[in-house]
Amino acid sequence: MSAGIKKSPSNGSEKKLSCEEQQAKINEVKKLIGPLPDKLSIYCSDACISRYLRARNWNVKKATKMLKATLKWRSEYKPEEIRWEEIAREAETGKIYRTNYFDKHGRPVLVMRPRCQNSKSTKGQIKYLVYCMENAVLNLPPGQEQMVWMIDFEGFNLSNISVKVTRETAHVLQDRYPEHLGLAILYNPPKFFEPFFSMVKPFLEPKTYNKGKFVYSDDDNAKKIMEDLFDMDKLEAAFGGNDTSGFDINKYAERMKEDDKKMSTIWTRGNPSLAASEPGVTSAALSLDSLKLDSDSDASDDEKTDISSSHGIEPEVSDNDETVAASTGNATEGVH
Repeated sequence: MSAGIKKSPSNGSEKKLSCEEQQAKINEVKKLIGPLPDKLSIYCSDACISRYLRARNWNVKKATKMLKATLKWRSEYKPEEIRWEEIAREAETGKIYRTNYFDKHGRPVLVMRPRCQNSKSTKGQIKYLVYCMENAVLNLPPGQEQMVWMIDFEGFNLSNISVKVTRETAHVLQDRYPEHLGLAILYNPPKFFEPFFSMVKPFLEPKTYNKGKFVYSDDDNAKKIMEDLFDMDKLEAAFGGNDTSGFDINKYAERMKEDDKKMSTIWTRGNPSLAASEPGVTSAALSLDSLKLDSDSDASDDEKTDISSSHGIEPEVSDNDETVAASTGNATEGVH
């Protein structure tokens, strides 16, 4: 496969590189990153670096800046250390959860229900979101990097909208978990939601925005769309499937506690094959100075790595802005 440029419906133009060229750029990023503590070194697998390069259209400088910012964030926020007991209160209504089935492409499926929002704390919601992402990445099958978000809009109303959560969600998912979103299905959103979704566009990368797919159950094509993606016997009834069991917080808690045990034990040099799946990175001492961001980076990238979000600080937002964000900020505006 020769190098060149291909047109992409998601972001205009996207570089198409040979395997050798891709590996050369991965090696460039490794050199720019430099030596890392063991745990972060495992995180920076070739698969991981490739995702950051794809997120920045194979621009080595921008991808390196983005990855360094994530390493700093992981060192400070310690997402791999979040445990079920810390976020159980946020999880109890089933507003976000990982299902026990995959789509036909082997991608984990996360469900989000805006009507089940039970918290006004931006920090709490983002912490739970990060926990869900770490858990989903932990459960990626070998060779699979992406996941599917399913947003159930039953009962959705304007009170579910928060620009604070939308902005923080977009920042965390786009910049800390790039290239992990395969598809976001927005199921039965009210007609007034589509204009709001368009207003969220400035928060999103073009690739992310275009991975949102509106699906309406009364549309003749809806059933075929879902049948092409899922085993209907496993798909929940809320999305047109045949499974009527519903969300059970007690069973879900047990699943998450078991995964917490895996998170505590699997991230070792003794099993380097785990690097491709990139579960949580065990905390390690990391000098922030050693990951100092390039001073001549693009201003647009500087905005994406605002240190306030890495510390979990809520951005200041005007009261008027509170009515303008879309609720999918809680789940979908971010992973690309």
